[in-house]
Amino acid sequence: MLLRPNGAPQQMFPRLFIAILTILFALPAHALDKVSFATNWRAQAEHGGFYQAVADGTYARYGLDVTIQQGGPQINARLLLAAGRVDFAMGANTIQMFESIQQNVPIVTVASMFQIDPVIFMSHPGVGLDRFEDLPKATAFIASDMRASVWRWLKQAYGFRDEKVKPYGFNSAPFIADKNSIQEGLLTSEPYAIEMRAGFRPNVFLLSDIGYDGYSTTIETRAETVEKKADLVQRFVDASIIGWYNYIYGDNASANTAIKRDNPEMTDGQIAFSLAKMKERGIVDSGDSLTLGVGAMTDARMKSFFDKMARAGVVPADLNYKKGYTLRFIGKKVGMELRR
Repeated sequence: MLLRPNGAPQQMFPRLFIAILTILFALPAHALDKVSFATNWRAQAEHGGFYQAVADGTYARYGLDVTIQQGGPQINARLLLAAGRVDFAMGANTIQMFESIQQNVPIVTVASMFQIDPVIFMSHPGVGLDRFEDLPKATAFIASDMRASVWRWLKQAYGFRDEKVKPYGFNSAPFIADKNSIQEGLLTSEPYAIEMRAGFRPNVFLLSDIGYDGYSTTIETRAETVEKKADLVQRFVDASIIGWYNYIYGDNASANTAIKRDNPEMTDGQIAFSLAKMKERGIVDSGDSLTLGVGAMTDARMKSFFDKMARAGVVPADLNYKKGYTLRFIGKKVGMELRR
């Protein structure tokens, strides 16, 4: 029998190697943390970064097994979050954060995927409503939630009037029929729908251009999760940020396939339009995110928006709005190398 220099029989080494491999492969793989995330509407390009992080394995690389629960007209993501039915939820805007504080709901905003709230007004072209200053004279089709928030600020800051308001039930037919009207919408959605349905390109007025500087498409979680599972929150935020960089700047085909799987009514044309508008106006990546990274929020921006809403009577002036968010998990420049 041949011996190794240390006296061990040569044939023992292959056996020992095989035994070690057998033990290693028998060990259970480290389980991913299961995480549920509720969006605020049906799957769409405006949710693309989250779908991207699932589709390309980013969440898995961060140790997360993420299930996206899409929203809809009968689903309230924030109620699901408050009740502990999901771990994270997508917030539509900063106004909702203020409402949670007023109602003593322990929900905390931990990141904002949109630097610009894409809320808009649309008007018919060539009928005297081609400038923002023309809009207060028009009939305004707006939904009840906008009337209780953004509209009050528009009245206080720009002279819009309640007598011009007509209810908007998320059907654009009345706006299309009335050329002397305006309608609320999102930059990434309604203008495309109007052009496809009515055959004209509406004037689009992005309210952030005239000072509406709230955040949108935020990540929210419960206060106890922030306190007890900070590492989980950090991993979900970081992976979501990378997902958004890859969706905006990289190959997003797999994410779009997943979006259409969850929402069969979504079309390639609508996705392409939404993505183009997000890029064109820097909805995801502009302003503070250029130096702090996607997901950024700042105290100065929060104060600016709160002060405007307080002056307009949307929120109480003494509201402790700082309870509703934290900067702990953002501003770390995660994923910035993916920007193109």
